[in-house]
Amino acid sequence: MKNFTYLASTKILFGKNRVEEIGNEIAAFGQTVLLAYGGGSIKKNGLYAKVLQVLERSSINVVELSGIQPNPRIESVREGIRLCRENKVDFILGVGGGSVIDCIKAISMGVHYEGDAWDFFIRKAKIGKVLPIGAILTLAATGSEMNGNTVISNEETLEKRASGHDSLRPIFSVLDPTYTFTVNTWQTAAGVVDVMSHIFEQYFTLDAGTFVQDAMAEGILKTCIKYGPTLLDDPENYEARANIMWASSLALNGLTVTGKMYGDWATHGIEHEVSAIYDLTHGAGLSILFPVWMKYVLSDRTVPKLAQYARNVWGVGHMDDHEAALEGIDKTRAFFTSLKMPTTLNEVNIDDKYIGQMAEGACKFGPIGVFQKLGKVDVEAILSQSL
Repeated sequence: MKNFTYLASTKILFGKNRVEEIGNEIAAFGQTVLLAYGGGSIKKNGLYAKVLQVLERSSINVVELSGIQPNPRIESVREGIRLCRENKVDFILGVGGGSVIDCIKAISMGVHYEGDAWDFFIRKAKIGKVLPIGAILTLAATGSEMNGNTVISNEETLEKRASGHDSLRPIFSVLDPTYTFTVNTWQTAAGVVDVMSHIFEQYFTLDAGTFVQDAMAEGILKTCIKYGPTLLDDPENYEARANIMWASSLALNGLTVTGKMYGDWATHGIEHEVSAIYDLTHGAGLSILFPVWMKYVLSDRTVPKLAQYARNVWGVGHMDDHEAALEGIDKTRAFFTSLKMPTTLNEVNIDDKYIGQMAEGACKFGPIGVFQKLGKVDVEAILSQSL
């Protein structure tokens, strides 16, 4: 295990009715807040009215940014920056899923930057002074509520890029599982896949001596396997929603990767290229790509970890490592299929037209991955095998 410094500074307000406490949390930073949200579902379920009521009680002025899309666009970021500057905003509150929270992080780091916010995502600018942010989570998937990462899409250039810094971790996040009761089955299932995929990226490394990190990761994966199917049949099951919501936060708050290498992240990089062009739901793209990636990187060097995953997560019997690994990959695919997630790119109307372009984009800054390094030819092969 390597030396590490671990920071998880976000205050988590977990459980029912915790939104009542946001006024005091925000007031410590000022009296003007940018309230950011998506397509309006929070108005239908009453959360929007509740948030405004709580903020009004604390005499907090509200400026609104609505219409943030899934796979959030740089245009929303730019508009949010404009609103923050013009209204001298002190704090940004995102109400929604990972797309909304990613968007407010990008706004936060762009308010005090003189250039265009996209510069942060093409490695042209470094993150400096940021505005404090908070979140009210309505979809368990990305883990953005407890980390400093953000992913933004640029429709003009057909790019989807990541950026981040510990200073972008939300000051607080409200995790009330009841706010996820109305999430449809597609987004719920895609969220479960996303949570598992975050674990995969940090679990599949070549590090030695990281038993505790791997054990935590395996426990989170088992949580998804146990409760994911329940949510498709019983969407208002509080126990299932609560466990998946907390699993989402723990999967990407740095807990399972401390003392290890950064993580692999090749599959996420490939999927970002796919959804940048086709606006595919992130979890759906990962459900297609991850089993293909697992088989593609299977080698003498990687097989022990893939076999460990198969045995500890799926209970695969005592056989040689290669057979165990293959069975674990098959069980992963079968589970994603049981969640009614797609298995091929063709299922979501994606053909081979942009494979070369997507492979080039994924490797724009060099080879990707650490479990096995992947170049452009490798990415093309993975995408082709995913059709």
